Amino acid sequence: MTAHPARVGAAMAVGSMTSVQLGLALAVDLIDRIGAEGAAWLRLAWAGVLFLVVVRPRRADFTRATFEICVPLGIVTALITMLFMAALARIPMGTASALEFLGPLGVAVVSGSGRARWVWPALAAVGVLALTQPWQGDIDAVGVGFALGAAVCWAAYILLTQRVGDRVSGLQGLGVSMPVAAVVGTATVGAAVLPRMTPDMILIGLGLALLLPIVPFILELLALRRLNAAAFGTLMSLEPALALLIGFLVLHQVPNAAAIAGIAFVVVAGIGAAHRGVRDAPASVQPG
Repeated sequence: MTAHPARVGAAMAVGSMTSVQLGLALAVDLIDRIGAEGAAWLRLAWAGVLFLVVVRPRRADFTRATFEICVPLGIVTALITMLFMAALARIPMGTASALEFLGPLGVAVVSGSGRARWVWPALAAVGVLALTQPWQGDIDAVGVGFALGAAVCWAAYILLTQRVGDRVSGLQGLGVSMPVAAVVGTATVGAAVLPRMTPDMILIGLGLALLLPIVPFILELLALRRLNAAAFGTLMSLEPALALLIGFLVLHQVPNAAAIAGIAFVVVAGIGAAHRGVRDAPASVQPG
């Protein structure tokens, strides 16, 4: 029996988020050693090299229009990585993930239709509020600004990734966008971080690149071929909950009662989005 496309897409999205949060938890120590910009550059550089070597994008798989979609996707990918790592260096992982989620939430509200357009994002927003708990003390304003910048880029990333997945066969789009992201990251912070690199840091960066972004981006590309942008955006509400869980298991950050309640809200919202989120028509691939 063939699995429902929305369920398959939801499973891929959850797998992507789990890989992201595990990679971020492991990157916290790396940030302490080489800085947020160094950790971001390592991930981008390795991902760009590996995608270029493994995927080996072919000119025949692109038209000028499809190639021009992949380039801005690469730019946005670099910005998400650098902004979020900068936020992670200043504020807790769960808080940063919850703020970054506002990007997918905005996509869900703008792209959705009918009553569910507001019900699931609203429920998820309550969960995010419970997870962030802004009433608890002071928070680093610069860190919040970085996380909100990442949220804007994430919203653009969702829309661009769906367009690339619809118009470019296989993983060819990522074979272009990830090297572009690596070039943008190197041009932005390379001069500052390259002198800090050591052989062990470079090997650690390879492992992190597999967890984040290589595996997640592949899963997200495939998920967005099965889910509409509204459902995918709302389903991303699970990410702050996963960040809280992995923060507890890996970093020993113990959640309070409000955070646990927030997890319940975002899980319900994610299930609701996945149930109604299959795309209206199969994604069509435009060959070169």
